[in-house]
Amino acid sequence: MSLDPVLAASKSHPKPPNAQFAYGTAGFRTLGAQLDSTVFRVGVLAALRSAKLEGKTIGVMITASHNPPQDNGVKLVDPLGEMLPQVWEPYATQLANSEDLLADVEDIVAKENIDVGKAGLVIVGRDTRETGPELVTAALDGINVFSQSKDFGELTTPQLHYLVRSHNDPEFGEPTEQGYIDKTVAAVEKIMNLWNITDPIKITVDAANGVGALKLKKLKSSLIAITVINDNTRDKQALNVDCGADFVKTNQKLPANVQPTPDTLYSSFDGDADRVVFYYMEGQQFRLLDGDRIATLLASLLNTLLQKVQLKVKLGIIQTAYANGSSTKYIEEQLKVPVAFTPTGVKHLHHKAQEYDIGVYFEANGHGTVLFSDEYIKLLKTTNTTTEEQQKALQTLQLLVEVINQTVGDSISDLLAVLLALKIENKSCRDWADEYTELPNKLFKVLVADRFAFKTANAERQLVEPAGLQEQIDALVQQFPQGRSFVRASGTENAVRVYSEAASETDCLELGNRVCKLLEKY
Repeated sequence: MSLDPVLAASKSHPKPPNAQFAYGTAGFRTLGAQLDSTVFRVGVLAALRSAKLEGKTIGVMITASHNPPQDNGVKLVDPLGEMLPQVWEPYATQLANSEDLLADVEDIVAKENIDVGKAGLVIVGRDTRETGPELVTAALDGINVFSQSKDFGELTTPQLHYLVRSHNDPEFGEPTEQGYIDKTVAAVEKIMNLWNITDPIKITVDAANGVGALKLKKLKSSLIAITVINDNTRDKQALNVDCGADFVKTNQKLPANVQPTPDTLYSSFDGDADRVVFYYMEGQQFRLLDGDRIATLLASLLNTLLQKVQLKVKLGIIQTAYANGSSTKYIEEQLKVPVAFTPTGVKHLHHKAQEYDIGVYFEANGHGTVLFSDEYIKLLKTTNTTTEEQQKALQTLQLLVEVINQTVGDSISDLLAVLLALKIENKSCRDWADEYTELPNKLFKVLVADRFAFKTANAERQLVEPAGLQEQIDALVQQFPQGRSFVRASGTENAVRVYSEAASETDCLELGNRVCKLLEKY
């Protein structure tokens, strides 16, 4: 099959002069108006990826998540709902920046020994951004050079991941948006019936004026009562503005349009509904329940159910250096669950979680999920129980596999899993918040001449370069009770991030400022 059609199709999507793009964990992300050629070329790459994998279905998601309304982005989804493998990320960057597109496509085809005639289906989804429809057109033009395509319209990012997985693995679920909804709702209802929970699970969700608002309203069940606010998807400039998970986490305050009832749980999604955080007001005090809290709550429930069934499996929680030290201590000393650390980034957490029978991972920002191994799922199907209580626990474990979207962090399924956990364990939001007290912590940014001079080890918790700097940081940390601080390079700008943590707010700020001062000469 000739590669020449690439050139003809690309003429409608010229690359902007002097623009440079880099594919990272979030794919490509910048101003939506600058992405037309890049999304077209990602469409081409998606078709090549499908051909490389003998016609398996690949996904293209057009979103910029929690970014401002004028931004957009695009990323690829592999057959089982995973992110594009790291070894293919340079190909995306190569095509996006190519000045000779045909030659670069030929280069990838040769390197990967691809028969483009074997390309199968590439499916496309988008969030509610204003530039979404035109970028979908660009993606479809790129895909259709070599492959078949299907546009699913507005979706949450997790729904697109679900659809890719279910196209390739029919046992995972029906490959439609309604299939995703039906699978999730049915599993939630069955769990509630098992535990004789007749009072609906209720919560008010701030949907960031994004696509999650549209999808939450489709969860039709007498046992699910979700009130959606910040649901204005018609005003494209309202997306993520003064609301959403990132706003709440970063500012540690209520989003717009929440009129809180004390001691009542609320939740916020981000713009593409793959992050979720929870919070409530304790008197006049705002209490945030972030990704660390979600991980401990779900691991606690799973641990309790496993003990009832007397199942011995490898359960672990995966954290990054940004996880609060108190959460790590609580997990290890109270829950008795092992903790592993990885570098920052979902792809690192997800990969590490795959080493466990049950791998729980959540970044502090609320992005995360629970992975269940094939061996664990088989074990659940073959386990025998002797009591009614054991049978209930076993069935709950089986159904949680259906509730939780294992392909990627999913605001909707994580929301429902948290609400179920609170119901089953009979915990209030205060009970959840009081499981451990977070140490005061703060994130600083320091501009530097060359961020690449800062190299880390031990899951980014220690600097190995510049030489001698880590020893200076260690000396400072030892001066503060429960002190902890680390430095890592920013992934997007010429700066480094400084994290500090200590027993008091004053010490936390003092430690962070003193570490920042060490960086002035760099």
